Formats: sequence, C-alpha cells, structure tokens
Amino acid sequence: MVSLDKAAVDAKMDVICAINHGMDATDRRILALLVEDGRRTYDDIGSHVALSAPAVKRRIDRLRAGGSLQGFTAVVDHAAFGDRTEALVELFFAPGTLLDQVARTLKRHPEVVEAWSVTGEADAIARVHTEDNAGLERLIMELQRDGRLQRTRSQVVLSRLVTATGGER
Repeated sequence: MVSLDKAAVDAKMDVICAINHGMDATDRRILALLVEDGRRTYDDIGSHVALSAPAVKRRIDRLRAGGSLQGFTAVVDHAAFGDRTEALVELFFAPGTLLDQVARTLKRHPEVVEAWSVTGEADAIARVHTEDNAGLERLIMELQRDGRLQRTRSQVVLSRLVTATGGER
C-alpha cells in the first residue's frame, strides 16, 4: 500500500501521484546483508531478520521494483587486472558542455569506474583505474582530445582508509 502522506496532487488532471519512500528496519537490514554479500540466499537472510525465505523474496522483489535495490554486482580488486594506479580526477569542461555529453565521453573509457557531477570548482569528478601513472596521463590526454575538457586536476590514491558498505550510515 502506498502512503499518501508524501503524495503530490496534479490539479490539472485531478490525479494523485503517491510516492512511497517508506522502508522499515527489516528492509534496511535486508539491504545491509545484501551489500555485505549479494549472493546470500533467502534462507540465510531470513535467519538474520526472522522471516521465511518466501517473505524475504517478496521484500527483495518489492525493493527491486521500487528502485531501492538497483542490482547486484561483483566487487573486484583492480590490481588483479594489472591496474595499480587509482586516481580521482577533477574535470573542468568548456562552458556549455552538457552532462550527457560528459557521460558519453567518460563511458567510452573503461578506466573510468565511477563519475559524478559535483558542486565547487570542477564540473565533475571521475574515479579511474589505470595500469600505472603513464596510463593515467594517457587517459587524461585522450579525454582532452575533443576539446570539451579544458583541464584536469588529479589526486592519486595512496591507500584506502575506509570502505563503507551500503548498510552503514
């Protein structure tokens, strides 16, 4: 059932559009367990949250349908692929460059593992993995090739201090 306490009313069409942002503690615990290990069985999750496997499945299906759970993924050590350099690269684009253009450009480079539009001086920040510093330099030059990216500022990651799972707050 959708909660109407956060409902929006479109007066022109006399339609109520309800948005359910309600997630209880059990849903949050299920998500935290899946973040720890996305391959957990419904039985295993159920034993942690005092629900049957079918009840857990129904909740996970609902979380997926509602967009709270967007998928399952493998977490890999990029060094196993020979990518020894990790960096955060601030990207400064030419005025008028649209975010969809930025996204298309970044998606063409498999070294870019995440990217965000941000507030502040930079237009975006990308997290990249390359074989070495020379690979990072090559990537930056390739990104600048079309002229939209005017400059970058990079920080090479020396060590990871904290890795939070999605269940932590």
